[in-house]
Amino acid sequence: MLNMDNQVIEFTQMHDEFILDWNEAMISGDTTALERMTEDYYVAFFKGLNEKPSIYNREEAVSGMKHSVKQLIGAEKRFENRVIRLRDNENAVVFYEQLIVKDEKLLTRLFTIENWQLTDGGWQLVREAEEPIN
Repeated sequence: MLNMDNQVIEFTQMHDEFILDWNEAMISGDTTALERMTEDYYVAFFKGLNEKPSIYNREEAVSGMKHSVKQLIGAEKRFENRVIRLRDNENAVVFYEQLIVKDEKLLTRLFTIENWQLTDGGWQLVREAEEPIN
């Protein structure tokens, strides 16, 4: 169990750095440090209860992220109520409320679930699910 506790600490430190990288990207527009995805990564955006999600592969997601960050330069991305759980020593799940705020105005509020995997000595995103909170 001690090994798992150490892994949670190490993963949390990495995810804290990921959040800092997001903050930097929202200022600079450079998303390079955020491109920590496996080759088969995908993200699913859920819209409504009766709609199927929009699913984007790694290439589409990176392109969309770059475009969004450039449009939102100066905004703040907040990661609230974050919960981190390890499935095992090589797989982690992170849940949080994602808020994007600009000029003290809430632009977006999403539930986000990230699935991470330890590969080649580093943590990479395998998949994400995002759903708006109204």
